[in-house]
Amino acid sequence: MARGAIPASPLPQRHGVDAQRFRMPQSGPWATLRDHLVERLAAGLTAEQVDAMLVAGEFVYATGEPVPADAAFVPRSVVWAHRDLPVEAPLPFDVTVLHRDERLVVVDKPHFLASMPRGGHVVNSALARARVLTGIPGLAPAHRLDRPTAGVLLFTTEQRWRGAYQALFAEGLVHKQYLAVAPVRPDLELPLVRRTQLVKQHGVHQAREVAGEPNAETLVELVEARGARGLYRLTPRTGRTHQLRCQLNGLGLPIEGDALYPREIDVAPDDFTRPLQLLAAVLEFDDPVDGRLRRFETRRTLAAWPT
Repeated sequence: MARGAIPASPLPQRHGVDAQRFRMPQSGPWATLRDHLVERLAAGLTAEQVDAMLVAGEFVYATGEPVPADAAFVPRSVVWAHRDLPVEAPLPFDVTVLHRDERLVVVDKPHFLASMPRGGHVVNSALARARVLTGIPGLAPAHRLDRPTAGVLLFTTEQRWRGAYQALFAEGLVHKQYLAVAPVRPDLELPLVRRTQLVKQHGVHQAREVAGEPNAETLVELVEARGARGLYRLTPRTGRTHQLRCQLNGLGLPIEGDALYPREIDVAPDDFTRPLQLLAAVLEFDDPVDGRLRRFETRRTLAAWPT
């Protein structure tokens, strides 16, 4: 195990979701582990629920042995447990495997599916579903796509491959192309390269373009126009949060179906009627392990632009 790596969970995944690891603080006033867990988990579990989980043996040590209900609090000790999954709206879409080998699994993510388990989207995440679909519990994301964005998403099969492929994305060594449906502006000369400074504040849903040194760059090309609407090819040369959605909106070309730009719109969790017309169409890179050229292309199309 690499230095600093989290040990393997003694509990199997549920629906492709890992058990949660609880590491005890270095010191504290608690006489028992139960007392600490009741305080620590008060935002999501009652004391009665913690007691019931302990009695049922749902908290375990790294060995897999159940934690006794009267176990003493031991500083820096570790226990594991599965938390109750959130209630999620049934999602009538699933991932499709585009490619699978020893190191990589590449999927075609649908709209409305989160890339990774988070918040109210846990089982309904591409990672959890891909783990179940492939039977590979060690799948981990090399990058991510926004929940509303569909298209090509790459996972590594084991921890030993993870760093090399994640570094490709972090260092901007992956060629990415997206397709988007947005209005046509006859006065806008295309192709163009949009270079702006993007700011995304914690807790604020929208990113903003502000004055300053550019940190986001995208090549924008009009592939085809049909009346007042167009199909655009977007080639980002950086990877800022909401980069394509924010920059196109800044050009007066908000992407169809966008519930954030130009203004935020409340959409019910089970409303799948108006997907964001943004598709991650291509991933291409030189493989960091064997050096060969890798290219993966989506098989999905955008509903607003039938081919």
